[in-house]
Amino acid sequence: MTQLPGLLDTEAIRKDFPVLDRQVHDGKKLVYLDNAATSQKPRQVLDALNEYYERHNANVHRGVHVLAEEATALYEGARDKVATFINAPSRDEVIFTKNASESLNLVANMLGWADEPYRVDHETEIVITEMEHHSNIVPWQLLSQRTGAKLKWFGLTDDGRLDLSNIDEIITEKTKIVSFVLVSNILGTFNPVEAIIRRAQEVGALVCIDASQAAPHMPLDVQALQADFVAFTGHKMCAPTGVGILWGRQELLEDLPPFLGGGEMIETVSMHSSTYAPAPHKFEAGTPPIAQAVGLGAAIDYLTSIGMEKVAAHEHALTEYAVKRLSEVPDLRIIGPTTAEERGAAISFTLGDIHPHDVGQVLDEQGIAVRVGHHCARPVCLRYGIPATTRASFYLYSTPGEIDALVEGLDYVRNFFG
Repeated sequence: MTQLPGLLDTEAIRKDFPVLDRQVHDGKKLVYLDNAATSQKPRQVLDALNEYYERHNANVHRGVHVLAEEATALYEGARDKVATFINAPSRDEVIFTKNASESLNLVANMLGWADEPYRVDHETEIVITEMEHHSNIVPWQLLSQRTGAKLKWFGLTDDGRLDLSNIDEIITEKTKIVSFVLVSNILGTFNPVEAIIRRAQEVGALVCIDASQAAPHMPLDVQALQADFVAFTGHKMCAPTGVGILWGRQELLEDLPPFLGGGEMIETVSMHSSTYAPAPHKFEAGTPPIAQAVGLGAAIDYLTSIGMEKVAAHEHALTEYAVKRLSEVPDLRIIGPTTAEERGAAISFTLGDIHPHDVGQVLDEQGIAVRVGHHCARPVCLRYGIPATTRASFYLYSTPGEIDALVEGLDYVRNFFG
C-alpha cells in the first residue's frame, strides 16, 4: 500500500460509509472518485436522519406539542452548528436553502429588488469570472437582463487561473456586486480572494463567494474571508441532498428584501400588506428542509470530530500524488493548475482524442466512478477548446490505492481504444 505523509486513517473512516463496501459490474470493487459532484454519507448522518423521522418528525416553529418542539430544537440546533463551523458572528446570519444554487439566486434577487445603496440597475455593473459554475453565472445573467445592468467577468490564463491583470478595469466605481468561486469545481483552482475583495471594497462593491467546493474540504472562516455573502451546500460535505446555506452579514440581511414569500417569513399579514420576520426567517418561506438540516448538523459533527485541517492535509497529499501519477499517463492533459499547490482535490483532464464520455464509460465498467462533461462550467471548456473533460475528485475517505486504480483504468481505456 502506498504511504503518504498527512493521510487520515482511511481504513477506519471508510467503515463509516456503507456504500464504499459496494461491488459493481459483476463483483468489481467500487472506486468512488466523484466527490465534487456529491459526497457519500457516513452512518452517523444516516442514523440521525432515521432518528429524526422515527422519533421527532414534525413541522418546526409553529407547534406547541412535544414533537414540534423537538423538531424545532433539532432544526435550530443545526443552524448553531453551521454558524460555529464557519465562524459566523451570529447564528441569525445563517439561512437554510435547498442548495447553493438557490443561495446564489437568493442574493441576486435580493439585490435586484433592493433599494439604494444596494440596488442593481441599468447604471450598475455585475462582475463574475469565466470559471464559474453555471449556478454563479445564470442568476447574474438573469438579473442583468431584467435590470439592464452590465455583466462583466475575469478571464482565465492558460494554466487555469484568473487573469487579474485588468482588475481595475473590470471592478469599477459602477460595480455593485462581485461574485466568484473560492475553489473551481472543474479546474480545482484556489482563487486569490484577498486581491479581489480588496479591490471590491475600494469601490464599495459587495462580494459573494461560492464556497461549495471549499466548505467540505478545508476550514472555512467567513469573518477571515471578509466577504458579504458566502454560499455552499450540504450534500458535498457528507450531508443529505436538499439543504444549502447562505451566510450573509447581519446588517445586509436586515436591510435587503426577501425573495420568497409565504408562511414563517412573516411578522404580520393583512389583505393590504405584510411585514416580515427578522433574518434568517425572513428568507426561509414555507416548511424548510428540516430533516436535511438535521442531517447537515450530524455531518458537521462528523467532520468536526475528524478536524477540517486534517481533511485539508489529507486531500493535499492525495492531490499531490494524483498529479504525479496522472502525469505518467501518455496523452493525458490536466486542465487547470498542474501542481498540487493552490489547487483543490478535483482534477479534470483529457485523454488524447478519446471523448471524455467514452473514458468515463469504460472506467465505470472497471468499477471506477468519475464525472464527465462540462461539469456545469461550459465556458471553461470553450476557453480551452475542448468538448468536455473527465474529472476525478477526492475526499476524506479517498486513498492512494484508488488513484492507482484510476491510473490503471486509464491505461485500460487507452488500450481499449487502440
